[in-house]
Amino acid sequence: MLGVVAGLVAGAAVTWIVLKQDAADDAEARKEAKEEESHVRRTDGQVFVRLDREGQQHAGLKTAPLEVATLEPEVKAYGRVLDPAPLSAQMVELANARAALEASTKEFNRLKVLHTPDQNVSTRALEGAEAALIHDRIALDAAQLKLVAAWGKSIATRPDLPAFVQSLASLDTALVRVDVPLGVALRAPPTGARIAAATAPELPVEAQLLGPAVTADPQMQGQGFLFLLGGSSLRPGAAVVAWLSMAGEEEKGVIVPRSAIVRHEGDAFVYVQSSADVFERQRVQLAHPTENGWFVDEASRAGQLAVVVGAQELLSEELKGQGGEQE
Repeated sequence: MLGVVAGLVAGAAVTWIVLKQDAADDAEARKEAKEEESHVRRTDGQVFVRLDREGQQHAGLKTAPLEVATLEPEVKAYGRVLDPAPLSAQMVELANARAALEASTKEFNRLKVLHTPDQNVSTRALEGAEAALIHDRIALDAAQLKLVAAWGKSIATRPDLPAFVQSLASLDTALVRVDVPLGVALRAPPTGARIAAATAPELPVEAQLLGPAVTADPQMQGQGFLFLLGGSSLRPGAAVVAWLSMAGEEEKGVIVPRSAIVRHEGDAFVYVQSSADVFERQRVQLAHPTENGWFVDEASRAGQLAVVVGAQELLSEELKGQGGEQE
């Protein structure tokens, strides 16, 4: 009887071990199948997407090496496009004062010639003309001082001020005020700037420095500067972001094309080809937009093969495999 019981127990144990091994084999097979289907592998926070040559051709993937680039030191600032109407009004006031002075000067000179010993013009009339001339000269000086106080010498003393204001009023150019954030002190004025709409920071345009702003911005409370944008589509009141060029040693890095950038969960990434059929998703910091893409201050990336066409397809392929096992 004991032999029969022992045999039954031994048989049950063997059966349990076999079933457990089969279940483990099935789980491993399912894991491998899932990984094979998703083409995604995660290791220590790194994400790799595997795509064979046929899959790459189907997705239209194209790669290009990241090129070495240098960039002048920059300081990020913020601002807005100024309304040219107040400047136009002050320029008209200045022009009227100048015209009045010219007229009163001519009148005084005319009466002065006529004020001869024969007294063709009375002394009283001549004195009245002189008083008008002095009044108009004071009015012109006041208009000029008002213009300088509001806009600074860089604008008030421009020899082409009427044409300058006309280009602003016709929206052929844009006058932009940029303020450095409070707490950031510039030891020297910027040498230039790249300015973009706050809604499209990846598309900056070169701007010409006109000079420092004469007043402090009530909100920013930092150093302010005036810039001129030519051929800009920005309109008065538009918010802008600016990258102020500063003198100093150039930074070394690479240019990442815009087409290589994908965004996921609030961050920016680029796919880099690590082998013939494996692509790694790497995070990049987009702090310096350029004409051809983004400057990334990581010179070690030079030569990496980045996916410049089809990066979004790789991200879609990766997200299909979100359920893959973490390693």
